[in-house]
Amino acid sequence: MRILIWIIRLAVFFVLFGFAVKNDQLVTLKFYVGGEWQLPLVSVILMAFAAGALVGVTATLSSLLRQRREIGRLRRSLRKAEQASKDIASTALVSRPDGKPGQAS
Repeated sequence: MRILIWIIRLAVFFVLFGFAVKNDQLVTLKFYVGGEWQLPLVSVILMAFAAGALVGVTATLSSLLRQRREIGRLRRSLRKAEQASKDIASTALVSRPDGKPGQAS
């Protein structure tokens, strides 16, 4: 299975590398203030992809942090409930002096 994954990775790499070699034309990016940049097309596409990935990670980060806080809160609540259950179980049933199970008097 690992070999298949590496073959797929290499295929994707070579396709993207071929794309980069074939699209080396300069593209002019013009800004509102009159500034402009001339970059290869591949660089512009790569920057757009990276910006999109950054926006996606930032968008999911808040919900991830909220879920981690909730998991911590639920774990603390579970520990308290388990401890309370153990306390109740240890005091609920004890043997009577005559050896029969039941409430101690």
